[in-house]
Amino acid sequence: MKYVGAHVSASGGVFNAPINAVKIGAKAFALFTKNQRQWEGKSLTKEDIERFKVELEKAEILPKHVLAHDSYLINLGHPEADARQKSLNAFIDEVKRCEALGLDKLNFHPGSHLKQISEEACLELISASMNEVLRKTSGVTLVVENTAGQGSNLGYKMEHLSYLMENAIDKERVGVCIDTCHLFTSGYDFRTEETYGQTMHKFDTIVGFKYLKGMHLNDSKPDLGSHVDRHDSLGKGKLGLAPFKLIMNDARMDDIPLILETIDESIWAEEIALLYSLID
Repeated sequence: MKYVGAHVSASGGVFNAPINAVKIGAKAFALFTKNQRQWEGKSLTKEDIERFKVELEKAEILPKHVLAHDSYLINLGHPEADARQKSLNAFIDEVKRCEALGLDKLNFHPGSHLKQISEEACLELISASMNEVLRKTSGVTLVVENTAGQGSNLGYKMEHLSYLMENAIDKERVGVCIDTCHLFTSGYDFRTEETYGQTMHKFDTIVGFKYLKGMHLNDSKPDLGSHVDRHDSLGKGKLGLAPFKLIMNDARMDDIPLILETIDESIWAEEIALLYSLID
C-alpha cells in the first residue's frame, strides 16, 4: 500500500503538522521539528510532545510514515572542524527531537565540500559524522537524501549514497530518500518504462532497495542532468506524469512515506488524489 503526503507546516507547534496533513487527505507527511533556518530551536515541552502524539493518532498516521527533515544549515561534511562540530551537535539535537516525538526517521542532505576539499574527503567526513551520531543516539534511522548536485553538494551520484550506507557502523539505522526532481536533474532518466527500469535497477545494484526509507515526489523545472534544484507541480515540469504512475505501481515503494514538496501547496490535496488515481 502507498502512503502519500506532503511536507506540511509545523508553525505554531509540532502538533500542527498532523492536523495540517489531515486537511489535505495525507496518509504520510514530513515536517521540520524546529525552525529549519536557525541553529538553535525552542525545546520541545512535555505538552508539545504529548499533543503531537495525540494528533498523530487522531490523524491515523503511523510514526513510520512520518519523515522529519533536519535544518538546512547543517553540513556534516564541512571542511572546517569547528563548523562541522557545530553541525554535528545540531544534528544530534534533531535526532533527539525525533526520539522524543516517537519518530523513527530523520531525513537530511549529505553535505558540501564548499570547493575546499575533494569529494572523497568530504564523503569520509560525512560518514564519520553519521557514525558519531549513531553512537550517541538510538532508535532513529538517518535517512540521507540524493541531491541535484547544485554547487558543491554531494549525494548526486548513487555511489555517494552507497558509500555512506556501506561505511555506516549500524546498517539497520541508515537509509536513503530518493527525491525525483534531484534524481532527474543529477542525470538519471526515468520518464519511460524502459528508462525507469534501468535507473531503478541501477539504484538496486549500487545502493539497494533495502535502504529505501522514503521518497520526495516532485516534478522538475530544469532539464535532465542540469544539476539545478527547482521543483515543479506534478505533470507541469520536465518529468510529466508517466514516472509518477510507474512509482505508484511499484511495490518496492509500498509502506514508506511518499512526500510532495511541489511548489504550490494550495493544490497538494489534488496532487495526493491524483497520485492515488494513477494506481492500476
